[in-house]
Amino acid sequence: SGAGGLWDAAAGRKAHEVCETLRRHADAGGIMSPRDYLGLFAAILNGAEVRNPDVGHPQVRFWGTLEARVQGADLIILGGMNEGVWPAAPTPDPWLNRRMRQQAGLLLPERRIGLSAHDYQQAAAGAEVWISRSIRSDEAETVPSRWLNRLVNLLAGLPGNGGPAALTRMRSDGQRWLAMTKAVGGWEGAVRPAPRPSPRPPVAARPKELSVTQVKTLIRDPYAIYARKILRLQPLDPLTPAADAPLRGTIVHAILEDFMRREIAPDDPQARPTLMRISADHLARDCPWPTMQRMWLARIDRVADWFLMTEEARQVLALPAFYEAWGDIALDGIAFRLKGKADRIDRAADGSVRLYDYKTGEPPSKDQQLWFDKQLLLEAAMVARGAFKDVGVATAQGAAFISLAATPKEMAAPLEDAQPDKVWADFHTLIRAWNQRSRGYSARLAMAMTDNPSDYDQLSRFGEWDITTPVTPEDLT
Repeated sequence: SGAGGLWDAAAGRKAHEVCETLRRHADAGGIMSPRDYLGLFAAILNGAEVRNPDVGHPQVRFWGTLEARVQGADLIILGGMNEGVWPAAPTPDPWLNRRMRQQAGLLLPERRIGLSAHDYQQAAAGAEVWISRSIRSDEAETVPSRWLNRLVNLLAGLPGNGGPAALTRMRSDGQRWLAMTKAVGGWEGAVRPAPRPSPRPPVAARPKELSVTQVKTLIRDPYAIYARKILRLQPLDPLTPAADAPLRGTIVHAILEDFMRREIAPDDPQARPTLMRISADHLARDCPWPTMQRMWLARIDRVADWFLMTEEARQVLALPAFYEAWGDIALDGIAFRLKGKADRIDRAADGSVRLYDYKTGEPPSKDQQLWFDKQLLLEAAMVARGAFKDVGVATAQGAAFISLAATPKEMAAPLEDAQPDKVWADFHTLIRAWNQRSRGYSARLAMAMTDNPSDYDQLSRFGEWDITTPVTPEDLT
């Protein structure tokens, strides 16, 4: 009472029914916050349906088989005439077979199919009937309904009664309506999908520098380098900022750099409390989502002991000396520069160095580093050539990714299998190959996983083609 018109009409009555059901079972929900109740109430309300036959065109009705059985119309459209839809496929019963269901007095699947046949027979006997079905569903061919097949077979087998002529006329009428539908939609025939692109711009327009992290992209998805470096198209940030993986990585990098700069020994009793305090401060300042602050702080808390324990072993080999060190070097005989930023470089007593890169996800495996993710291998080659000015010329005795994922690990770079000199020579070969006019920037050339997204999937029209589609080179001027 006193709700005005809130509970009036069909939608109001349905909303009242939902609220009454929720109140009746409220004791099962326990105590919850207003936010949790909002989610619960919205989920329950979204599950309710209001059927109003008066909404829509006054001369069109959407009926189920039961409604159509007791009512009539001038024109009846029978849709979904596919096997599995009409008649519907029997629901598997893992508990009772047909004989047991019959003995228990339950309906058999055949009875439902018989009722479906009765519904079809009554509907097909209307004054004017259109029969339709989808040829494809969920990217697969469909099977015509048995009722449709029997009708076609019946008409085709009655030449003395004009059956074949009626069947031809039915199909002709259907094609006429399909043609009008296509005309209204503004298209004729099948739309040709876009090819898998592999643009080949002039050598002079190709990028003259890359970062060590972009080399992996050049190998796996060259089209992304083409779009970013040649077309100069940068991915847009989402309209609504989110606590995503890049933000978490940025914050974790800042936390570890802040902690390491304080030069607290890993085995110091204050090391862990200091790390957690620094983490809380950075998250409070840089992550404006209270829930994510607590979740990410809990993740750091879970890996803090592992990090300090392994850090103690790392500092036995070398001491941290450089953080966020920038490197820049030109290639020999090629108008190209390689740039990079090392998260951390430790220096040993003999002057050699060790390179480390922090990860919040899964680090690349040995094989992935040898063939695709060459970041640390290239950084080791750059150090050997003095590309990092603050570091000078040095020998990299080791390099590793430090992963602070749910299962933390340290993945060493295979410097023994890929010596810096060989890595540097192979990189020259790679860049020379990309400076060939015949080399195209193919889309999604060697993605780690087929479902891995690319920032430029929409630009390359991925979806109109797939990874089995051959590339289509295109020379650009």
